[in-house]
Amino acid sequence: MRALRLQEWKSEPQLVEMPEPTPGPGQVVVRIGAAGACHSDLHLMDEFEPGSVPWNPPFTLGHENAGWVHALGAGVTGLEVGQPVAVYGPWGCGTCARCRVGVDPYCENPAGAPVPGGGGGLGLDGGMAEYELVPHSRHVVPLPAGLEPVDAAPLTDAGLTPYHAIRRSWHRLAPGSTAVAIGIGGLGHVAVQILKATSAARVIAVDTRADALALAQECGADLTVMSGETAAEEIRQATGGRGADLVLDFVGVDATLRLGAAVARTVSDLAIVGIGGGTLPVSYFSVPYEMSVATTYWGSRPELIEVLDLGARGLVRPKTTRFTLDDALTAYRKMRDGSLEGRAVIVP
Repeated sequence: MRALRLQEWKSEPQLVEMPEPTPGPGQVVVRIGAAGACHSDLHLMDEFEPGSVPWNPPFTLGHENAGWVHALGAGVTGLEVGQPVAVYGPWGCGTCARCRVGVDPYCENPAGAPVPGGGGGLGLDGGMAEYELVPHSRHVVPLPAGLEPVDAAPLTDAGLTPYHAIRRSWHRLAPGSTAVAIGIGGLGHVAVQILKATSAARVIAVDTRADALALAQECGADLTVMSGETAAEEIRQATGGRGADLVLDFVGVDATLRLGAAVARTVSDLAIVGIGGGTLPVSYFSVPYEMSVATTYWGSRPELIEVLDLGARGLVRPKTTRFTLDDALTAYRKMRDGSLEGRAVIVP
């Protein structure tokens, strides 16, 4: 089979021939219908080096995947060959308190995980190939009726990651509340849809690009604000001076973190989802009273099931551009230069 593999840090991935995987006991091979291309893949290619994470190349890229069950290992029950499925991307130990309730991203026994802190496409072979070997059947989630693999794949990260960040703050999002999404890219435009589908909050979208703000409006944003010197003032005015009950930063650089703190309301949440490397100084008077600041990583397996349900009902549908496996590098180049709208999906 063909696979797009990162052979070493700070390099372009290569399309190579690999043997088709065979499942061992408890494992599942998925025939890939679609694999999402994520901005975090660019960090793997451009920035990471030995020691950055507890794993190293070579491995096949693609950590948001969906397709059909191709082969089942001994002992696997509840799945059938040919069944449409999504792959839950983070793979923890399966036995610690976090993993037992499906929160593998926060696995507390990394030594027992297939790869510490990673999963398919992150240290182990992912879905930018014709087939993916999933090390445990619990990571394979049946798709609800009405949701095709090509639409489900981006929901496993671009949908699940903002959904988790939003869900943990649902209690803030009553009628009269405001949520701000900073950075309307692959995750941000989905976050706008999730906010509109699952909360009563007024949604304000912020970006530096006019086309991104147009996409946010298409996804249901109540107000769009061009990022810049006046952005904080515009958002404050739009909220009657109170500020936002939830701020989602999908960029994570110094400027967006400052903006998030500047527009947050007292007793609010600031969720840092983007890994732009920025910092936010926190002291007694530097942030609003009782503003909680949290970093979030991916989401839980039960939350993925909820996201897939939203997708099947048409309430959350990422805007995608499809590429063949041969053109996968073109997708990443478009992500680098900012010309990609929404999410890139690689269809083998």
